[in-house]
Amino acid sequence: MTAAAIRLEAVTKTFDGQVVAVDDVTLDIAAGEFFALLGPSGCGKTTTLRMIAGFELPDSGRVHVGGKDITDLPVHRREMGMVFQSYALFPHRTVAENVAFGLRMRDVPKAEIAERVEAALALVALTGLERRRPAQLSGGQQQRVALARALVVEPPVLLCDEPLGALDRKLRQQMQFELKELQKRLGVTLVFVTHDQEEALAMSDRIAVMNKGRIEQIGAPTEIYEKPRTRFVADFIGEINILDETGQARALRPEKIRLVAPGEARVAGIVETANFLGGATLYRVRADDGRTLMAREAHAGQRSPRRPGDAVGLVWNDADAVALEA
Repeated sequence: MTAAAIRLEAVTKTFDGQVVAVDDVTLDIAAGEFFALLGPSGCGKTTTLRMIAGFELPDSGRVHVGGKDITDLPVHRREMGMVFQSYALFPHRTVAENVAFGLRMRDVPKAEIAERVEAALALVALTGLERRRPAQLSGGQQQRVALARALVVEPPVLLCDEPLGALDRKLRQQMQFELKELQKRLGVTLVFVTHDQEEALAMSDRIAVMNKGRIEQIGAPTEIYEKPRTRFVADFIGEINILDETGQARALRPEKIRLVAPGEARVAGIVETANFLGGATLYRVRADDGRTLMAREAHAGQRSPRRPGDAVGLVWNDADAVALEA
C-alpha cells in the first residue's frame, strides 16, 4: 500500500445553519501516521472524519489527500477504506463475499479478487472462515472482517470511526495491539476516532484533542499526557489535580505526588477514599487547607496499608506541575 498525507485547511461545517460541528480546523497528518481524533461526544471528531471520507462536505475550507484537492470529489472516487463501529457487514453474504464487495464494485477480475480476499483474510487471521456468515462470528471476528474489507482495496488512507467500541474490554485491548501492528506493517495512513483516552494514548503516533468543534492540542501521546496545554485537555486525559498556588492554574498528575508522613509534608491531610487499581492505589486526600488532591501510589504485590481516615502528607516537585493557558 502507498500511504498518503492528509491536510485540512480552515475546514468548517455547520448543521441546520446554526450548529457549528467543526470550527475552522487546520490539520496535517503525515503519510503512514496513526493519527487519533479524541474528544467527548459532540466535539466534532466524527464530522471531521466524515469530511475526509466525503460523507460530509465542508461549508468552507479544503481537504487535501496525497497533495490533491479532493474537497468536491465523491466518496466512491476517494479510494479510502473505512471501518465503522457497527461494522456494517452484509448479513446474508459470507465472510469472503463481504471482503470481496469493494473489489467487485471496482470490476476487478474474479481470479484477482480470490487472491486478494485470501491474502486479506490471512492478514487479519481469519483463514478458514471464508464460508461463514457474520451471525456465526464473534464480535472480534466481525471486526476483523470489516477491517479486511477496508484493506483489500489497498487504500492509501484508512478511516476508523470508533471501530472497537462494541467489544468487551479484554478483546478491545487485544484488537488495539493487533490494529496498531497491522497499520505499522502495511504503512497505511490511519485516522482513528475515539472518545477513549487510554485507547488513543496506547495506539496513536499523534493525537488531536477536540472540544466544541475546535482542536485544543495536537501532539504525541506523551506530550498530551505530560504537558497538557489547556485545562480542558488536562481534565479530559486521565486524572488530574489543578493547582492555583501562584495565581496561574497548573496541572499535576496524581502519580507525581508522593505520600509521606504528615510531618514531612508540603501539604497534610486525611485520606477520603482509596481505590485499588491492581498495580496502584488512587487516593483522594482532603488537605488541611480545604483542597482535595489525588495521589496515585504504585505497589508491588501488596495493597497499600493506607485507609480512609488515615492522616498523610503529600509532596511533589514544582517542575512536575504544568502551567495551563488561561
